Amino acid sequence: MLGAIAGDIIGSIYEGHNIKTKQFPLFAPQCRFTDDTVLTVAVADAILHHADYGSLIKSYYRRYPYAGYGGNFTRWGQSDTCAPYYSWGNGSAMRVSPVGYAFDDLDTTLTQAKSSAEVTHNHPEGIKGAQVTAAAIFLAKQGGTKSAIKSYIEQHFGYNLTQTLAEIRPSYRFDVSCQGSVPQAIIAFLESTDFEDAIRNAISIGGDSDTIACITGGIAQAFYGSVPDPIARETLQRLDDPLRQVIFSFQNHYGG
Repeated sequence: MLGAIAGDIIGSIYEGHNIKTKQFPLFAPQCRFTDDTVLTVAVADAILHHADYGSLIKSYYRRYPYAGYGGNFTRWGQSDTCAPYYSWGNGSAMRVSPVGYAFDDLDTTLTQAKSSAEVTHNHPEGIKGAQVTAAAIFLAKQGGTKSAIKSYIEQHFGYNLTQTLAEIRPSYRFDVSCQGSVPQAIIAFLESTDFEDAIRNAISIGGDSDTIACITGGIAQAFYGSVPDPIARETLQRLDDPLRQVIFSFQNHYGG
């Protein structure tokens, strides 16, 4: 989970100012946590307390109303209804990393990823994006190889992971859909050599940079075993105490 949050914070300044290079300062002074972090922590909190995903997600929105949410989510967060709005956006994938860490078998992981997504993102692509991300984290945590993770996703979910970053980077543009950003985030992980390289890969393609790096970061942490200490410290320093406390509690229970 901390890897996803690190990706969000590092990528936060590049969402509106895309770069097409891996050469950039890892933490700029303006880097901050966004809705990706807030909702990732909300999902972790729901898991810790066996609470309803939708209720916790809405509660966190109201505690952090200016974190940079999309329009449809904002309307949902401000409403009195908990009915989902059939979204296929990548918000379901960026908040799901705690699910990949918390459960002990793949079937439960997929079921819980669906549950965490469908409170808002009940479109099949929104659910798929969350399930793919959680499955990749689960398989990486279990020691799966990159080729095994890639094969599982392609065979069970139909994502095309054959492109390279060099092929994606020149023409890739801002795309908030799961189907237009989750495969790219996974490829950024697959081509990486370590955690930091995975984050640099993700940001280097442009697009919805903080969310792509968030998705990549969650998988990379599970695969490489941890977030490097300097990156973890910088990440935690940019959070408030309530968010940090949930992260620490989740790590104590589940790792991540």
